[in-house]
Amino acid sequence: MAKRAQAGAGRGRAAPQFPQVKSTELQTLLDFVRYAVSRFIAAGLVFAHGTTDPVAEAAFLVCETLHLHPDQFEMFATARVTAPEAKAILDVIARRAVSRKPAAYLVNKIYLRGLPFYIDERAIVPRSFIGELLDSHFGGADDEAEGALIEDSAEVADVLDLCTGSGCLAVLASQKFPNAKIDAVDISKGALEVAARNVADYGLEDRVTLYRGDLFQPLGHRQYDLIIANPPYVDAQGMAALPRECRAEPKLAFDGGADGLAIVRRILNEAGRHLTPQGGLLCEIGRGRDRLEAEWPQLPLWWLDTEASDGEVFWIGAADLANSAAAAAKEP
Repeated sequence: MAKRAQAGAGRGRAAPQFPQVKSTELQTLLDFVRYAVSRFIAAGLVFAHGTTDPVAEAAFLVCETLHLHPDQFEMFATARVTAPEAKAILDVIARRAVSRKPAAYLVNKIYLRGLPFYIDERAIVPRSFIGELLDSHFGGADDEAEGALIEDSAEVADVLDLCTGSGCLAVLASQKFPNAKIDAVDISKGALEVAARNVADYGLEDRVTLYRGDLFQPLGHRQYDLIIANPPYVDAQGMAALPRECRAEPKLAFDGGADGLAIVRRILNEAGRHLTPQGGLLCEIGRGRDRLEAEWPQLPLWWLDTEASDGEVFWIGAADLANSAAAAAKEP
């Protein structure tokens, strides 16, 4: 999932004294958001888990505490809260500022492409760009197919989600490819337990199968029309500079080896054997594009941008992977 963070932000500073506030001093949702923003800025928090700034994070926590969807914030922004609600909101604001845990862990909820998912410390907080790319680069029966990586998503029969974590991308894939069976793999037992809950929440037990193992190892010789992968890709320097928020997440989900590409290399080397002739690989690698292109100059990687990313996800078709492998085999 998109594992970026403001490296080192807020590290090394002493935790500020958290002020005591009477629940009656703040009245509306906007009051609590303003108060939370001030506390978050004073605490030097890092925002890298689905929200990008203190305002968005404050609104998220206020809405979740009040059992509101984030899209409903504006509707209720000037509404007053009850005394018990105010106490609960102040409590979660304080826990976020003092513990430095990701907000999603505090409320066990994250949204991806507008859909809610359960999350806890057993899995990395999902924030992948792949969800947006599934919507923008894969056509449907009624879509304009020009430029689509796969023209008709209804014709996709088998999808593989590598390093599935909490299973969010597998769930999104099940919605984008309505006739597909989805296999989802992760090496972490705890992450797969979280994924199983999300799969069950969406009633997808008959369509999404979870496997525990190391990349393609538990899959035998299965082949897929589409492989999506959001592997660990943080390099050693990045791992050393992770802020406290990210250190609350499983290290296994971040660590991509010395240069961040250790697992990406394995995926590229093995994916061709698990793709149907018309299939392809969609893989997120963070900021390792220059290193990857220098190492694999023969690969015609197609870099896909989103609203918030530039050159962090690539696509390569099965035929191009096969041609690359054949050319490598001929080299002395």
